[in-house]
Amino acid sequence: MGHRLQKLPVLRTLPLAPNARPTHDTIMSRSPTYKGGINALLAQYEGRRDSFSYASGEGLPLLDCDLMALAGKSITDPTGISGEDRPFLSSFHRKRFQLRHELQGLSELAYLNGMLIAHLRKRDWPDHAPALFVRLWAEHGPQLIAELDQRWLVSAVTTFGDHGTGTTQRATGLALTALFGTMKLYESERLYSGLTPDRAYTIDSKAQSKLPLEMDSYSITNGGLDVNLIARLWQEAESDPVIASLAHHLLDLLIHDDRTLFRRLQTMRQRKLRQLDTKAKPRSKSNIAPVPVDRLHQNADSLRWGLVSTIKAPLPQIARFAAHHLELGAEALHIYLDAPDAPTATFLSQHPKIHVTQCDDAYWKVSGKPRMEAHQLRQAYNATQTLRTQADSLDWLGHIDVDEFILTSQPVAHKLAAVGPAIAMARIPPAECLAPETGEPEHFKLTHKQAAVKKSELQDVYPTFGMHLYGGFLSHSSGKVFARTGIPDTRLGIHTLKYLGEDATNREKPDGLFLAHFHASSWQHFYDHLEFRQTKGSYRPRSDRPELGQAELLRFLSEEEGDEGLRAFFDEVCADTPELRRRLADRKMLLHHRFDFDASVTRVFGRLP
Repeated sequence: MGHRLQKLPVLRTLPLAPNARPTHDTIMSRSPTYKGGINALLAQYEGRRDSFSYASGEGLPLLDCDLMALAGKSITDPTGISGEDRPFLSSFHRKRFQLRHELQGLSELAYLNGMLIAHLRKRDWPDHAPALFVRLWAEHGPQLIAELDQRWLVSAVTTFGDHGTGTTQRATGLALTALFGTMKLYESERLYSGLTPDRAYTIDSKAQSKLPLEMDSYSITNGGLDVNLIARLWQEAESDPVIASLAHHLLDLLIHDDRTLFRRLQTMRQRKLRQLDTKAKPRSKSNIAPVPVDRLHQNADSLRWGLVSTIKAPLPQIARFAAHHLELGAEALHIYLDAPDAPTATFLSQHPKIHVTQCDDAYWKVSGKPRMEAHQLRQAYNATQTLRTQADSLDWLGHIDVDEFILTSQPVAHKLAAVGPAIAMARIPPAECLAPETGEPEHFKLTHKQAAVKKSELQDVYPTFGMHLYGGFLSHSSGKVFARTGIPDTRLGIHTLKYLGEDATNREKPDGLFLAHFHASSWQHFYDHLEFRQTKGSYRPRSDRPELGQAELLRFLSEEEGDEGLRAFFDEVCADTPELRRRLADRKMLLHHRFDFDASVTRVFGRLP
């Protein structure tokens, strides 16, 4: 067997020098994070590195083995093959089965790479294993990079850190090992913040605290540590062609992944710079999206309006959304199925005013864009595509969700025709449903702002939680929009129309037009959707939406008081009770509308399949 690693000497805590400056560690009690300190860590580390055992005839290929032959041969599933499958005769046999089962379909080079990495993580290994590993990557690195996933590539670069040839291979491997290992630790811990890896922290919630080891905090606006770290690793690897291709590929993956600390820091930097720029040189508040001359004057009889919605819901729910708005006079409904379903698409497409797009892999491939991880980005992209392609078919396009229903005192066409001729965007304020014990919601609450009520009165409406919620709403309070079509350089967002990248300011709120939002139509509905909304939806912490301060409130209730605390919150804020209705009605913050979705669906579609 090959080289046996020497055990590190036992480390002992040294006394502080007489003139040494006290640190956090010397001021606080010296209690190690890991019980037993470094000695316990070393013992645990070494305990996982027992060498492989071999049965007769087992072992790694020789150093001069024919790698070209392995490159052209695919790994087959070892399950059920005599001598490959159970019973395992040795730990080598067990590892061989695991790797071949995992890597089936790849070349035999992938298996050899995996087995070499497994050996070189042990205390002992065959004498030629390090040289064979380096030869494998020197001669077939491009093929391995193309075949292996990122996890295996990181394992390979880690192995270079321990067993590479020369200073560059080892230094680069060790540096990248520390980088990716640290990333895995902090990214795993960060998931407990409730934010997904693609979501940056808000820039206005920084805690005022010292960093460990008395380090200075990274400067969001001027810090260069991230650039220096990546650039130096790139340059260090350049002098060795074997490690360079692997290291550069991993670093390229890193700087193009939108779910890393580096991307989040860039997002936060851009936000901070915009904030500083606004404070230093306030931008003009005017951003007029120019309405084409031929669209300045429209009458209700000829005006055509439609809706676009990206939906992930069962057919009955989509059908009632579609039926309601078709009966209101929608000329077209553009429905994007975020979860493609052929029977649903086929059924809905039978109606001449419903246009269904299945957002499958083929759709995103044709779009030329990868499928965005955040559903909000997919919604905005689909809405904008519809806005730009329907200028000849529609005069106004609304962007709403499947759980939102337009309420109007007059036909929608009349409301939109009454909007000022130079207005590009009509905002529809939300009316959030109150949840009855049984049946469909029929009472809807408004925000204090919509009813011209002082914010201080919210505590009278919602005695315990009123001051924690903007307008007493759980979901968005800014509403959704109708946008005029045919205006160049515009795009639809979730709650706004953008012109030249900024919110269009020529907007108006038509009287008597509301959006009934079935956000939490029952306790069970609220409870079932809570986790998703806290991580990906409307309960995420955000700096640009003050009404979403309930993110911290709901997390606190969930962690400290559990379901009982959440239920108390729901009963006060969401439940359709006579007491809450009275308090809302006294302030003109209550709307009433009785929906008959079953009748609407029957009239429009007949019987659902």
